[in-house]
Amino acid sequence: MAIAKRIFLFIIVNILVITMLTAVLSLFNVKPYLQSYGIDYTSLMIFCLVWGMGGAFISLALSKVMAKWMMGVKIIDPNTTNSELRNLLSTVHSLCQSAHMTHMPEVGVYESNELNAFATGPSQKHSLIAVSTGLLRRMSQQELEGVLSHEITHITNGDMVTMTLIQGVVNAFVMFLARALAFVFSNLGRDKNSSSSGSYLGYTLFVFLFQFVFMILGSIVVAWFSRIREFRADLGGSYIVGKEKMIAALEALRRTEQIQDPKQAKPSFASMKISTPKKMGWMKLFSSHPPLEERITRLKESF
Repeated sequence: MAIAKRIFLFIIVNILVITMLTAVLSLFNVKPYLQSYGIDYTSLMIFCLVWGMGGAFISLALSKVMAKWMMGVKIIDPNTTNSELRNLLSTVHSLCQSAHMTHMPEVGVYESNELNAFATGPSQKHSLIAVSTGLLRRMSQQELEGVLSHEITHITNGDMVTMTLIQGVVNAFVMFLARALAFVFSNLGRDKNSSSSGSYLGYTLFVFLFQFVFMILGSIVVAWFSRIREFRADLGGSYIVGKEKMIAALEALRRTEQIQDPKQAKPSFASMKISTPKKMGWMKLFSSHPPLEERITRLKESF
């Protein structure tokens, strides 16, 4: 049932994205960038910006809804009589006040043995902090405060918007460079008698090839920025609750990082994690989170 719901969500979101971006291109009267005389680079640039940036920002706008659907997050009723949930809610609100937030995020819980929490949403006013049941069961109050302060810092720093901008720019560059280079390579050695269908086939194959290569390189750039934001969120969390609580939270995550939820082990869930399993060798370049040991060391050496 859960798999069917995710497939349905994926299809609906993609239809929505394609429909909206096609409408935007029509609104700007963007003509096909491939012309009989070659490439219209102005049209290509607009096409890539609309699809690259537009897709990223639509994903950001839907991030709260998608998080609730994908992770099964249940928003806590402010009038709940459950003492554990009331404590979580009051702790988040207290920490938000300490962080001088003008709007309180929604707070939710989802079922998972994995110790995890994440923040998402397009803005501070429309943000969400979600916590796993595994984290609530296994962490002390001090450790919980450390984790929550980390997530609150992501919101106050505007990390979701920052990462969306970075992802959008990377998407646009990947699309533009792949198509521009594909046009050059597909026309190398071509004479006037060559068939246009053969040229177009070669162009399409080169687009797929270059886009694949540039997407890998772009992923390294996005992951590097993501790791920087994680260090800053740790530091920001320590300003809210103190260095000791933030380090205690990271230590607790390190002790329990072998507890993984198989349903959430895919890379698509990386943005909904407070930490990810340590990668070795060159795979570290693609990690969205620094190793917990490095995060703890950095925090101990700070201020």
